[in-house]
Amino acid sequence: VLDNPGTVRGKRVLDFASGSGLVAIAAAKAGAAKVIAADIDPFCATAIRLNSDINGVGTEFLGTDCIGTDAGWDVVLAGDVFYDKSFADRLMPWFATLKARGAEILIGDPGRSYLPKAGLEPLSVYEVAVTRALEDALVKRTTVWRFA
Repeated sequence: VLDNPGTVRGKRVLDFASGSGLVAIAAAKAGAAKVIAADIDPFCATAIRLNSDINGVGTEFLGTDCIGTDAGWDVVLAGDVFYDKSFADRLMPWFATLKARGAEILIGDPGRSYLPKAGLEPLSVYEVAVTRALEDALVKRTTVWRFA
């Protein structure tokens, strides 16, 4: 999805709940003008820096809870964030506010329980190999959604 022309190329991108920075790195490699990887886990700062360096891309790290804030991002990328009801309940109004002012919100989700049933448009489906130690299958069907 990120390599489609215009998705992130030349845009300011927030990779929300970035973890290891994988999506931030993909956005940088796809031509984003600026990429911010955000995660409240302090260990992510080191992982994102190391992974960005290894991949030869520049990303910034934001280590605070940015829900409810707006730094003018053009695109917000959120991967696997609907695993908890209270967290999902905080995300939806924030995403709606960002969308209303013109941001593109893309959500990657492997079928978590609290993914909203309405207001999302499927863009692409992927079959992702996962480890049995973490998931209930060897392959997880994951969808990239556009917040509508």
